[in-house]
Amino acid sequence: NEIEIILLCKKHTGAVCGPASLVNSMMDLRQGALMLLGPTMNAKVAFELSERLPHLGLRMKEHCDRALIFATRMTNLGLKVINPGLENHPDNALLKSMANKNYGYGGILCLDMGTEERANRLMNVLQNCTQFGFMAVSLGYYETLMSCSGSSTSSEMNNQEKELAGISPGLIRMSVGYNGTMEQKWSQLEKALSEMQ
Repeated sequence: NEIEIILLCKKHTGAVCGPASLVNSMMDLRQGALMLLGPTMNAKVAFELSERLPHLGLRMKEHCDRALIFATRMTNLGLKVINPGLENHPDNALLKSMANKNYGYGGILCLDMGTEERANRLMNVLQNCTQFGFMAVSLGYYETLMSCSGSSTSSEMNNQEKELAGISPGLIRMSVGYNGTMEQKWSQLEKALSEMQ
C-alpha cells in the first residue's frame, strides 16, 4: 500500500501516518475528520489565544446581547429572523432553562431574505456601502461576519437536505460583532435595509 504522512510540523511532535486511502479520507472536505475537527493548533497561536481568555466573558456578553437586540429590532421591522433568544423561536423555552442568563442566547442570528440574489445584495451593501460587516464563511470575530449559507458552507447539501435543515436560498447567517457602538452599527444596518427597498 502507498503510504502518506500528514501534519508533520517542526513545532509539533507527531504525524498522522497510514495508507493513502486512510489519510485521504481524513482530509476529505465534506466528511473528513480534519475538516470536521481541525488539526492541532500552532503553539504560538495557542499562546496568543490564552492571552485573550481573561476578557472573553466580557466580549461574549456583548456579542450575545447585540445579537438579540439586532434580532428583536429586525423582527419588529417585519423581517424573518431566527434567533433562539426570540420568544417565537421553537426552542426558546428550552434554551432559557439551560442557558447562563449572563450570556444570553449566542451571538449568531439568521436573516431570511427569501432569495440568494437578495441575500447577496444585502451582504454586498452591508460590507461595501455601510461598513457594517464582512462576508465570510467562517464566523466568529470582533467584526460582524455574514454568509449566505445555502451557497457557501452548506452548498454540498441537496435541496431536500437544506429544506429539512431550514436553510432557504436567501438565508444569511450573521455573527454579530461588538466593535463600535450599538446604535452606530444599528444605523449602518438600517441604512442597508432601506437601500434594499
